[in-house]
Amino acid sequence: MTKAEIVQALYTRVGGFSKKESADIVDLVFEMMKETLGRGEKIKISGFGNFVLRDKRQRPGRNPQTGDPIKISERRVLTFKASQILKQALNPRNGQPAAPNGQPAAAGAAPAPAAAPGAGGGVASADPVVKE
Repeated sequence: MTKAEIVQALYTRVGGFSKKESADIVDLVFEMMKETLGRGEKIKISGFGNFVLRDKRQRPGRNPQTGDPIKISERRVLTFKASQILKQALNPRNGQPAAPNGQPAAAGAAPAPAAAPGAGGGVASADPVVKE
């Protein structure tokens, strides 16, 4: 899902806002998230998950092409941990596929299409998300 699709969904589902106002709201939310993470604070979204910025120390590494040792510089990495509610919505019990609203699909309902390999549904970011 792209930012433009989020703006369109806000515009159509909530109503009462123009497309410009919807875009401004989405931009404001993302800007607030960036500022909060920039200060080193966590973002906890109930029923969704936690965004945490971690500092990684400098460490030795190896160039995969040449095998030469290199130093990996210190940096900040953003991690996301999904809440139990989100995990349950994505992995329903009893082998039933999840319906678009997050509830298990009704008996006899057609299964949801599988995502293409490598088509992650995570949050897009200019920096890679590293999970250890």
